[in-house]
Amino acid sequence: MLTLMSMFYYICLRRRSRSGTRGEALTSRRAVESGQRAVLPVSVEVDQYAKEVLDFSSHYGSENSMSYTMWNLAGVPNVYPSSGDFTQTAVFRAYGKWWEQCASAPPPFRRTPKGFHSQDYIELGFEEPVYPTAVDVLETYYPGAIVQIMACSHNPFSQNPPTDVRWEVLWSGEPTKVLTPQARQFSPNIKHINFPTNLLRIEVNSSLLDYYTELDAVILRGVKERPMLARYKMPIIDINDLSDSEEELGGPFRQGGEAKRTGNGYFDKLPYELIQLILSHLTLPDLCRLAQSCKLLHQHCCDPLQYTQLSLQPYWGRLKPLHSPPEAQPVLDRQPRSSHPDRLQQLHEGLCQSLSSLELSCCHFLNEPCLEVISQTCPGLQELNLSSCDRLHPQAFTHISKLTRLRRLVLYRTKIEQTAILSVLTFCIELRHLNLGSCVRIDDYDVVASMLAARCNSLRSLDLWRCRNLTDRGLAELVTGCRMLEELDLGWCPTLQSSNGCFQHLARNLPRLRKLFLTANRTVCDSDVEELAASCPSLQHLDILGTRLVSPASLKKLLQACPRLLLLDVSFCSQIDMRVVQELSGLFPNVAIKKSFTQ
Repeated sequence: MLTLMSMFYYICLRRRSRSGTRGEALTSRRAVESGQRAVLPVSVEVDQYAKEVLDFSSHYGSENSMSYTMWNLAGVPNVYPSSGDFTQTAVFRAYGKWWEQCASAPPPFRRTPKGFHSQDYIELGFEEPVYPTAVDVLETYYPGAIVQIMACSHNPFSQNPPTDVRWEVLWSGEPTKVLTPQARQFSPNIKHINFPTNLLRIEVNSSLLDYYTELDAVILRGVKERPMLARYKMPIIDINDLSDSEEELGGPFRQGGEAKRTGNGYFDKLPYELIQLILSHLTLPDLCRLAQSCKLLHQHCCDPLQYTQLSLQPYWGRLKPLHSPPEAQPVLDRQPRSSHPDRLQQLHEGLCQSLSSLELSCCHFLNEPCLEVISQTCPGLQELNLSSCDRLHPQAFTHISKLTRLRRLVLYRTKIEQTAILSVLTFCIELRHLNLGSCVRIDDYDVVASMLAARCNSLRSLDLWRCRNLTDRGLAELVTGCRMLEELDLGWCPTLQSSNGCFQHLARNLPRLRKLFLTANRTVCDSDVEELAASCPSLQHLDILGTRLVSPASLKKLLQACPRLLLLDVSFCSQIDMRVVQELSGLFPNVAIKKSFTQ
């Protein structure tokens, strides 16, 4: 077999020898015979760092700085090969299983394929389109989160966008837990593709990590001209590449696709509800395939009750254009840029009456008419996720106030303004979970807190991560009116001062509190921690990163008084060194005490 392939490739080289020298042809032939990757004589491998960060789902940092933001992935490494917690790296918003255990965690989508693991992503643009030969990711802290690397045929810096955009998986794997948090260069064996690319998408899953993963740089290696034969071995066809195709996703919903069979055997004798229950356990591609089998099952598979909760996130790379049923189109998560907003307006009125959960995070094609249609046709909607829809106009958010049955609303990293959020809080009084993290256009969070206290007394979780102007007065009104709160994120809120007693007042008024983040508030002191120990026995997650005034003695009192505590982050707490952490970890082995490091 090797001889046969070598002869074939030698013939190809002879035909190309008119444009190349005899020495170059022989060099390429020797590469084939020696088992090395064959590269055309004119191909020169190009190594390039990311030119620009084009899109991402979340980051730890602020929208107005560079510390811990995704924008740090552009350009050459800032930290590598050093290991540790550095502000010059890219850090995602969450890690571990902690966020899944919180009150704000949404229920999992039951139709998510078992092989789909992505939680966050980042898209990077490079200067030169190349045929990729390698991708290197420089991970500087708690590596192992990367689960997929994709390449796109679209040139993000081109003036003429293509009509057809292709995404190909270069590499995919499962979440892993690396034994050491030390820096490494992640260089997976990638798949060869038949188009040049300068747009990569890196998807991560940090659920197995003990702390935040940090990325420093990404290197794309490739050649400018497509190799005639990348390897002498025959290509291996992965059966997974043949499944869940666009045709299969759209097949049962095409006109004229129904079979003319009349006998359905024992299925005719089963109750309608029982068949619906069975089908509810199928993934979306399996549901679409089953719909092609007979008229009866086609009717069951197209029933609106099968689409009350649906995420097309695992299939976003294949939906170009959308071949899924119109009723499934609005229930998207992280859709490709190529989707058109008109698609979202083709909502099936019958299904939308049943729709209860709508995932639209990172949908950059979403516009005001889309939200208006959703507000008019989905009166029963209870969960709406608009996380990182940062291109949505501020005026569009006013339509959310028409969804009066909302219980969960995620507006992380959106451009919502104060007028719109006050309107939402006025009419959506059934809210249980609200995320306003990194909403930098809200002028006065004290007014928002006052409205929450007056209108949303059943609120269970509130995320105010990096809100810039919440004061002690607003926090006092909030905790007095929303006494059912179980989760409160006040991380990186610089205007709150412990000297006014606001954190002690918080602890006394929220006895059901399970999660409290006071990240980077340097004024948190021993009296605050001791009041939490006395008033919040159900506390499970506490983050006091960066405080200088908390002593080991108060932490020990907290650990003794809160037997359910699972997570305690004391990174950059000047009075808590590694010796104290090791001592407390030995006394309370069920608590994950976090203390980051740099070296």
